[in-house]
Amino acid sequence: RVQSTATFIMFRSLCCLVIVSLSFAISSASASLQPRPTFSASVQEAAIDDVVDRAHELLGTPYKWGGSSVQQGFDCSSFLVYLFKTEANIQIPRTTAAMHRSTAPTIKRNALKPGDAVFFKANGRGQVSHVGLYIGQGKFIHSPRTGKNIRIDSLSNSYWNKHYTTAKRFHTAG
Repeated sequence: RVQSTATFIMFRSLCCLVIVSLSFAISSASASLQPRPTFSASVQEAAIDDVVDRAHELLGTPYKWGGSSVQQGFDCSSFLVYLFKTEANIQIPRTTAAMHRSTAPTIKRNALKPGDAVFFKANGRGQVSHVGLYIGQGKFIHSPRTGKNIRIDSLSNSYWNKHYTTAKRFHTAG
């Protein structure tokens, strides 16, 4: 009987030791699986900086309805599709309406960050019909319309201020 009690105590101690060891092993393994938000966020931020920088490089490129390359020119939505795909490897919807309807987070005007898509109702029918890329300091880059080139405008300009509707964030930087 003494021997079976001693065996039981040793067995129970061994079980406790195994449980404690496993819990340490699991907690240290899960700690190494935790995402590294600073690295990921900094990569995403750098990519959005590239999007904004490339947009500046394309200033002066002609508007072309349905165009989708530097050689052809861009309409407003294809300009953003091109920038996000080539500079940040982010796929966004092709049309302004589809971008606006997307599940990307809607951003309040006072919370805009460079790289956000800004939307306007500019067709007189009350529907979203134009999109540009917010670049900071109350300004955005866009491909305005036939006969015009990619340019920078201010959200406080009376026309754009009147027709501004909302913004979407297709990236996670910032």
